[in-house]
Amino acid sequence: MNDTIDTATDTVLAAEELTRQVNSPEGSLTIVDHVSLRIREGESVAIVGASGAGKSTLLALLAGLDSPTSGRVILAGQDLTRLDEDGRARLRAERVGFVFQSFHLVPALTALENVMLPLELAGRRDAREGALQALERVGLRDRVGHYPRQLSGGEQQRVALARAFVTRPAVLFADEPTGNLDTVTGARVTQLLFDMNTSARTTIVLVTHDRELASRCERVLVMEGGRLA
Repeated sequence: MNDTIDTATDTVLAAEELTRQVNSPEGSLTIVDHVSLRIREGESVAIVGASGAGKSTLLALLAGLDSPTSGRVILAGQDLTRLDEDGRARLRAERVGFVFQSFHLVPALTALENVMLPLELAGRRDAREGALQALERVGLRDRVGHYPRQLSGGEQQRVALARAFVTRPAVLFADEPTGNLDTVTGARVTQLLFDMNTSARTTIVLVTHDRELASRCERVLVMEGGRLA
């Protein structure tokens, strides 16, 4: 492979001929099929399509949570396919944020401790101060001592947003971030997501079935049968 896909100075994420195959009783299944794309710094991109189209698998490959069968991903200037698991984990900790449909908060930690976690893992001495500021930005300064079970779904997702943005990542990956929320709460979380995207210039790549959420993105990519349509 040549090195052409990561030469543009404004490119923060790129994929080249990305393919993911898995074994099944019926034989080899191709979940993601030769996907190539380039995403600019600060851009917001939605990946949409029917269930089973390969959206979440593509997101996992782009984020370095899964490894491709072939092809490669360039994230924040680094080729994920040339990094071992420790290297990918280090890059994720330093440059990537995540928001999931099921929130993925640590039940035994308070809201404040959940948001402090990525800063502490990065060795930051200002973890508490940074986490408090992030929670204030999402309107949860008065919930810092609450555990996830004491928070509503919308509040949990706002904690997850604060945690995702607290390290000022280069790219934020979101998988159905409003999927477990009612319409009003989902709209509030969506607004927060894009407010923080604008203020931090963080690139957003999200998978969603929410047409309203997708319409807020600068670009919409449609997946069909593992390929970009």
